[in-house]
Amino acid sequence: QVRMVESGGRLVQAGGSLRLSCAASGRTFRSYTMGWFRQAPGKQREAVGVITSGGSTNYADSVKGRFTISRLNVKNTVYLQMNSLKPEDTAVYYCAARSGSSFQTNPYEYDYWGQGTQVTVSS
Repeated sequence: QVRMVESGGRLVQAGGSLRLSCAASGRTFRSYTMGWFRQAPGKQREAVGVITSGGSTNYADSVKGRFTISRLNVKNTVYLQMNSLKPEDTAVYYCAARSGSSFQTNPYEYDYWGQGTQVTVSS
């Protein structure tokens, strides 16, 4: 069982930056692929990016070059650095975990989820 808690979401102006954190429990954190997802009102949950257990990353085209995922295994934490934010980035952001190492972007393939943190970007 892995429990995760996201933090760092807030209201920010367009062009600004935020760093989201996701703190996970469990001694096997380093073996998990971690994904960041987001869901805007009336839209499906979509993958923002993934970091594998080995530290490799992959991003959605809509955030490539603006967002960066990293992980610090000694702290059981994964981060999402978001720069040059746009109003269309407004959503609830979730972190999720799955066993193994893969660039999986299907949310149904993830076993554990945090409660989400709201990011609102004003124009």
